[in-house]
Amino acid sequence: MPEISKSNTHDIKDVSPAYLFYDESKKDSIELNRKNLISTTNWLVNVDKRLTLKQAIPSIIKLQEKKRDAKMHKNEAAKNYFTCNDKSVKNLGFIEFTDVIYHNGIDNSIVEHHSIYDSTSTNELSHTISLLFKENDSISINSELTTKAHFLDRLRFMDSVQNKMMGLIYLKFDEDLTFQDYITFKSMLLELKLKHSVIANDEYIFN
Repeated sequence: MPEISKSNTHDIKDVSPAYLFYDESKKDSIELNRKNLISTTNWLVNVDKRLTLKQAIPSIIKLQEKKRDAKMHKNEAAKNYFTCNDKSVKNLGFIEFTDVIYHNGIDNSIVEHHSIYDSTSTNELSHTISLLFKENDSISINSELTTKAHFLDRLRFMDSVQNKMMGLIYLKFDEDLTFQDYITFKSMLLELKLKHSVIANDEYIFN
C-alpha cells in the first residue's frame, strides 16, 4: 500500500475492504477483489502503490459507481477511503475520496460539477487554478512551473491575495504517475488551510 508522512484519519468504524493488486506475471494487468464489499459500510480501498493511475483509476471508478448506483440498503453516510501506511504513527492512515469525480483526459467540453460544492456559492467564484502533476515531481500551477518543495507555499500565497473572492483549484494528474505518487501529492494537499479557495472534487487523469 502507499506510504504517507501523516494522515488526519486513523480510526474508521463499520468498514469493508476492496483490493487492487499488481499482477507481476502479466504486463499492465491488475486484479480487483471486491467480494467483501458491503454497500452500507465505509469502504477501505487498498491499492498496490506500484500501479499507475492509468491502471488503477478505471477500477476505482467502477467501485464508486457500484456504491453510487446501489438501489437497496443504501447508506448516505458511508464514505470511501484509500488505505495508506502512515509513517508518523507506524500504522494505518486513510485518505477520503468519497466525492472525487475522475475524468479521463483534459477536455474543455467537460462541464464541471459546480452543483456539488454546496458550501460555496457559484456566483462568488472569481478564478480557477489549474494544478498539474507529471512524472519526476514536475508540477505546474496555471502553466507556471514550480517544485514539490514549494508548490504548497505558492498556493497559500495565491490564496492570501484573493481579497475574499472564492476560487476553485482543479487537480490534473499524468496517467503514468504511480499510485504512490498520487497519494503523496494528495496527502500534501491535505496540509493546506485555504481561506479563499477550495479544491474541486473533479480530478483529471491525462496522457
